Amino acid sequence: MTKVETGTLHPLQALSGDEIERAAAVVRRERGDGQLLFATITLREPPKEAVFAHEPGDAVDREVDVVVVTGPCSVAEAVVSVTHDELRSWRDVPDARPSMLLGEAFVAIETVRADPRWQEAMRRRGVTDFEKVQIDPWPPGNFDHPAEQGTRISRAVSYLRDDPTDNGYARPIEGVVAIVDLVAQEVVELEDHGLVPIPEDPGRYDAASVGATPRRQASLEITQPDGPGFTVEGNLIRWQTWSLRVSLHPLEGLVLHQLTWHDPDGTDRPVLHRASLSDMVVPYGSTDPAHRWKNAFDAGEWGMGRFVNSLELGCDCLGEIRYLDGVMGGENGDAVTYPNAICLHEEDDGILWKHHDLNADTTEVRRSRRFVVSSIFTVGNYEYAFYWRLYQDGSVELEIRMSGILQTQATANGDAPPQAAMVAPNLAAPHHQHLFCIRLDVCVDGPQNSVVEVDVEPIGDGHGNPLHNGFETVERTLTSELAARRLIDPSRSRTWRIENRGVRNRLGQPVAYRLEPPATQPMLAPERAKVHQRATFATQNLWVTPFAGEERNAAGPYPNQHAGGAGLPEWTAADRPVEDTDIVLWHCFGLTHVARPEDWPVMPKEYTGFRLRPVGFFDANPALDVPPPADHC
Repeated sequence: MTKVETGTLHPLQALSGDEIERAAAVVRRERGDGQLLFATITLREPPKEAVFAHEPGDAVDREVDVVVVTGPCSVAEAVVSVTHDELRSWRDVPDARPSMLLGEAFVAIETVRADPRWQEAMRRRGVTDFEKVQIDPWPPGNFDHPAEQGTRISRAVSYLRDDPTDNGYARPIEGVVAIVDLVAQEVVELEDHGLVPIPEDPGRYDAASVGATPRRQASLEITQPDGPGFTVEGNLIRWQTWSLRVSLHPLEGLVLHQLTWHDPDGTDRPVLHRASLSDMVVPYGSTDPAHRWKNAFDAGEWGMGRFVNSLELGCDCLGEIRYLDGVMGGENGDAVTYPNAICLHEEDDGILWKHHDLNADTTEVRRSRRFVVSSIFTVGNYEYAFYWRLYQDGSVELEIRMSGILQTQATANGDAPPQAAMVAPNLAAPHHQHLFCIRLDVCVDGPQNSVVEVDVEPIGDGHGNPLHNGFETVERTLTSELAARRLIDPSRSRTWRIENRGVRNRLGQPVAYRLEPPATQPMLAPERAKVHQRATFATQNLWVTPFAGEERNAAGPYPNQHAGGAGLPEWTAADRPVEDTDIVLWHCFGLTHVARPEDWPVMPKEYTGFRLRPVGFFDANPALDVPPPADHC
């Protein structure tokens, strides 16, 4: 087999389709099984030291991590060098289920549809054309159910579509839950919690079905006659004073690498080595037996990246757009290309800074421009749009927008269930949360960083505060992992400063960036709840760990059917020091969704996110060199 030519590649260049298929071929050749299933095939990112030391033209040993399904409850982790065409290592991982395989999801649908008990449950509800039923497989969670033992399972729920254009979630077939053994390909249990009438409204939301005369909108054109203000070389992007690399991961989705600010004097100043979604959980709050088991880890159980959209100009993105394709491994070891998976563009962002001098009667104003890297993922009924934004003042922002369609339940006589909100006649949406955990491998002017918690508090009424108006910052360095398990506190305007004490600004302060969290509610399920035990990461808004390359997934590497305790709670129990060292921040945030009628039949965007802002990283406003508007003012 021909070796891959890697002399011109960067260590963090995204895997090509050829590399993916070669890695799978090496595993098949060495393990002697042509029927192997591949859960994930991803770049094995080299150690930071190797990345930092790399020079253009240096030879790169391209290694690939391959997770292979080896049994009903086991996987193997292989490391393959596609440069040298060899299997470097193989480690069996017993009692582990990979993220749900897409092929098995389709098998689950047909297995349920063919089950006589399910068919009888449909007939009792007046449904006789089983092909009109939309069947949604779900990750099963872990509830100590006998069916969970010794195999991979899924739970499945059903919806009626009389017409293919119907909104399936408008007509839930209430009370029927199938438990499917994905290995044996059989329904091992069918739950039927009683008859509830199927709602009548098909819930269509396409333009033809809405029927109303579209509102008048004036034309809005975004043009850049000189072309975009950024360049793209492979997965390396340069925009004004910023550079970064981007890639697409089958579980984490959109990933940023080597985010760096370039000072005018030519100094390269890193800010983030790597940033991505580590995991997320959507716990539902209904106690109804047909719904109380619902929770989903849309990264660790489903694989966020595998559900990436191919973006369309004028619809998903607007302006002078450049796209990057995503290439990921399929379950049979083939390379799958997702066209236009990542969108790159600039946006006007209003005023950057301005002052009108009343004495001199002069005005200086600069407009803000931001650079946006985005991808959109459809996981079942929900859309998740991730927008990483870079600003001219050195700020970095992640905004996550959520759209799509609510999870629903049918109700009898229009009665609202206690843990749900009515959104249409005889149709409710259970309360739920969307809780994200973003892994920030920080590198603020180098890898030796510390985290300082900063609260703003009023001064007491003692000496020096006669008018009772004083307030000040109170700082606390987070020195170890247990001390760094933190919650937000909007009453204290709490932020976290990531500083490099080895590099000082002109005031003698450590250079730093500040993590500004959103006002967010942590997981509501208490400690005794199964979802709490499995998604403990969502009970804190901040975790800090020393860097370890294998620690990537907040709920552990294999959360599917896992009983809990893996990932962040397990790692941080060691209480390792996190001061003046190479650290990773895990920022957990999200929203609690109590649905409105206005969220139906398709939801206007909800959004959440956070910002990183420089604090003493620069000696003054770094956007002073932004030119004034040329054709205005």
